[in-house]
Amino acid sequence: MTSIVLKPWGSYEVLEVNSKYVVKRLEVTPKSVLSLQSHKYRSEHWVVVEGVAEITIDEELIILDSNKSIYIPKEAKHRIANKGLKTLIIIEIWYGDTLDEEDIIRYEDIYNRV
Repeated sequence: MTSIVLKPWGSYEVLEVNSKYVVKRLEVTPKSVLSLQSHKYRSEHWVVVEGVAEITIDEELIILDSNKSIYIPKEAKHRIANKGLKTLIIIEIWYGDTLDEEDIIRYEDIYNRV
């Protein structure tokens, strides 16, 4: 059984774990933003299920709405922001040989996490 993990920007739930991938459901509350971060060991694929995502990958800003997706390469600096008034729901898929919550390098974080 999975459980919901509360974060300052909303929450996530792990839906499936495999030796090569992890599938998560993210809920980003209105006017929230995740940290600008990168991962050494994994790439990610995000599918917007509901709402509008403002996504930063390195120096590029991309707006994605429902039924759109984007690939985040390993070691790319990236973040998700929800500038809207509605909860943003994203399915996040991690790919890699090492799939660990600790594989995170934060560059900017409004919640003062390291």
